[in-house]
Amino acid sequence: MNKNKIRELIKMGENQKIEFKSKIIDGLGDSICSFANTNNGVILVGVSDKGQILGIDKKYEEKIANIAHTCKPSIYPNVENVKIENKNIFVIEIKKSHSLHSFKNIAYKRIASHDKPLSPEEAIELVKYTKKMKWDEQICKEAKLTDIDWAFIQEIFIPLYEETSEKKIAGKPKQIIESLGCIKNNKITNAGILLFDKSPQRFFKNSYIALARYRGDTVSEEKLDYKEFTGNLFQQIDECNKYLIEHSALMSKLIPGEIRRKDIPEYGKFSIRELITNAVCHRNYEDQGGKTIIKMFDSRIEFYNIGGLATWITPKNITVEQYSRNSTIAKILAKIKYIEELGEGWNKIIKEHKEHYLKPKMPKIQSTENSTLVTLFSTKEKFEEEEKIEITPRQKEILTYIKREGRITTSLCAGILMTSSDTALRELTKMSKLGIITRKGKGKGIYYTLQ
Repeated sequence: MNKNKIRELIKMGENQKIEFKSKIIDGLGDSICSFANTNNGVILVGVSDKGQILGIDKKYEEKIANIAHTCKPSIYPNVENVKIENKNIFVIEIKKSHSLHSFKNIAYKRIASHDKPLSPEEAIELVKYTKKMKWDEQICKEAKLTDIDWAFIQEIFIPLYEETSEKKIAGKPKQIIESLGCIKNNKITNAGILLFDKSPQRFFKNSYIALARYRGDTVSEEKLDYKEFTGNLFQQIDECNKYLIEHSALMSKLIPGEIRRKDIPEYGKFSIRELITNAVCHRNYEDQGGKTIIKMFDSRIEFYNIGGLATWITPKNITVEQYSRNSTIAKILAKIKYIEELGEGWNKIIKEHKEHYLKPKMPKIQSTENSTLVTLFSTKEKFEEEEKIEITPRQKEILTYIKREGRITTSLCAGILMTSSDTALRELTKMSKLGIITRKGKGKGIYYTLQ
């Protein structure tokens, strides 16, 4: 905010949308909470009630942020330090929230130039009102229909929608996205902005994916790359997924029973895409104090997101419980197969891990009230261990036979290798110890199959 604008606000005096604070301890938390519950507002810290510029030390910036974060749920205002008349003041801009906020267990509302505690009855009514509609269903007041990327809808979204639904979608582009809940009363919803706007970041500045790739296993190591994936949510998912796949290892190995070498991905491809999609689909966009962050290390990928798991969902029951913070966004992503419509994504992630040839460590889920962190673990180290196993020409012959016939005995092996039974048994025993084949049966009925 420029100095002239600040001077204009000071001249206007305290009112429904402007508050002065000479010190940060003078009810700052009450006022931040009050504006968030009632209407957009500006607090000028370092200005007296009468509009005199007193100034305040710059060191209090962190304390201001901490006070806002202490509100329940946390509030993330825009805080700016401005020097005016050679004195530092803080300009705190708060947007009206769609949640009910309290400070030190008291909820406030703004009435004229005062912050008034809400009565229990008022708090109940406000909670009822704010919970009627989820954030992604609400109208984005600043947006216009001309902000929508109609070419993207016509040329990319509708053909994909028709392909996945296997039917022709009737109606004009506007009617289609209106039917999906992205336009209401000729106005764009927040979901419409994130999914179909030409540049959603104009309205929600942190609605993008930030990705950092490191050499080694800590952030203190060399940063190899940094990317920001912007645009609509479809574009963010596609571009981020492409980057992670391109920068993950694809290992080649001769699999027991296979004649040709087989490519083994470092990470499950479904798991990567599903976790990217989950991040953009389920994040708390109402909180623009943070962003979706992905960190790629030598041994893992971390997916960090603003917004914790629903209170009844835990890392242990995540495969059986289901909840969408942004129902409209989730519904549209499911219609074109970006996410699993029945909430089966985590089941498929677990299945992919269990079926991966190198049996990677299962994903780790950590969640707090305000954030979620999911970690995928690399299989490169396991592949390097497997690579130490060298398959000899004789063992390849044995594998070829078992692949074709399903099993082999010591006598059959001796005939194939044109060697003694003792030598054949040694080869079979070696392969069994390496885990390439399995010994079955007893006594004269012993035979060997693929592991």
